[in-house]
Amino acid sequence: MNFKVLVEESRNSILENIHIGHIYGVTKDHQKTFQVGNRKHLTLLRSALKPFQAIPAIYHRVPEAFQLTKKETALLMASHRGEDFHVEQLIQLMRKIGVTEDDLLCSPTYPLNPDARDELMRQNKPKRQIYHNCSGKHLGMIALAKVLKADIRHYDNLNHPVQEEIRKFISILADQPISNSKNIAVDGCGTPVYAFPLSLIAQLYLNFIFTSSFEDQKLQETLFTISQLMNEHAEMISGTSAICSILLQDPNIFAKGGAQGVYCFVLKKEGIAFSLKVLNGSEEVWPLIVAEILRQINYGNEQTIQKLDSLTSQLIVNDNKKVVGQKKTVFKLKVKKR
Repeated sequence: MNFKVLVEESRNSILENIHIGHIYGVTKDHQKTFQVGNRKHLTLLRSALKPFQAIPAIYHRVPEAFQLTKKETALLMASHRGEDFHVEQLIQLMRKIGVTEDDLLCSPTYPLNPDARDELMRQNKPKRQIYHNCSGKHLGMIALAKVLKADIRHYDNLNHPVQEEIRKFISILADQPISNSKNIAVDGCGTPVYAFPLSLIAQLYLNFIFTSSFEDQKLQETLFTISQLMNEHAEMISGTSAICSILLQDPNIFAKGGAQGVYCFVLKKEGIAFSLKVLNGSEEVWPLIVAEILRQINYGNEQTIQKLDSLTSQLIVNDNKKVVGQKKTVFKLKVKKR
């Protein structure tokens, strides 16, 4: 697998834990690459796929059909944390589309945001589908099914018109058909998810932002609309003190993460896309890794790096609130010029 150690955790200089994985970056002109580990590592995109899954809904004018606000539309590509401001918009979204929670095929859960979850549990309130971090995506798929005049049931089926549309647009951005069933799996929320080598994932993200190679002007406008929505309403894409929302507050960054340690981002002015995979699935170390990548390439917005630093402390603090160790990144990007 040719993995590399990305982060070490130690106490009293005794190595206690490591986070291994792979990182790949590429410039839009393909003249420079940045690599740690194996760029060919086959990686399921999980929720990092959501901006791509939203493409057909925007392309086929779902927001116009249901008179959605920009905040409501942003939820179609979100991994929301189920905070009150998310739930408020999701309820409006359901009402406008004309569905109930029973129409959602994602399972009832508690919110991912710890404060929101704990408050509901204190009040002895039940789990709900709308709290699922993928509920906005599911509502977008139902709305697209309605616009396509397709059955809104079984929209998670691989052969449903909604999934066929999603697959069509991913194939366009990947510049290759998705035909190998070995690269298709089922996501945590029940919808199809796709696996690509990290190098192709980085290219997918580049193509999302740098769209001039696409002859379809409507597709170019769709991709711009999605990226703009994600930057303008960063809080809807994830939530309070979450890495996606922090990065998207920087208008130069297009970013999305997924379960089990996959993270992707594009630096627009620099014309660079990065994809990474933490093999133990940890999301906790994402801010450390992304901040270190930005430092190593001399990214100009120091405020963004400082915000990332504030998300995950490099200090290990025990139950008695004493500093007993540290976490540190140990990788070095291997830069190649063509």
